[in-house]
Amino acid sequence: MGGAICALGQVLLDTSKLSPPHMLVAFVVAGAILSGLGIYDKLVDFAGAGALIPVSGFGHSIARGSLMEAQRLGVVGLFTGALEFTGLGVTTAVFFGTVIALAATPKP
Repeated sequence: MGGAICALGQVLLDTSKLSPPHMLVAFVVAGAILSGLGIYDKLVDFAGAGALIPVSGFGHSIARGSLMEAQRLGVVGLFTGALEFTGLGVTTAVFFGTVIALAATPKP
């Protein structure tokens, strides 16, 4: 399933005037919207990591965390839930990105 999501992104890049940053935002927002509608959960049940690994899975995690925490905490949960569900992944990416940037020698 992840390959199909990536192939869809490549087709859209090749056939539309969308830039890569616009595609990134479109896939995150699409994942969040589909999660809010309950569709992305079914996709995850079917495809597993193939639906969670692409960037649309990040949108799903943001929406799912926000909705679950909103049920538990109310309006405050809309803001804290996204950080609770995605914070570890974002922190890990920033940490390892910094380590690689410090260890790597850039080409002139």
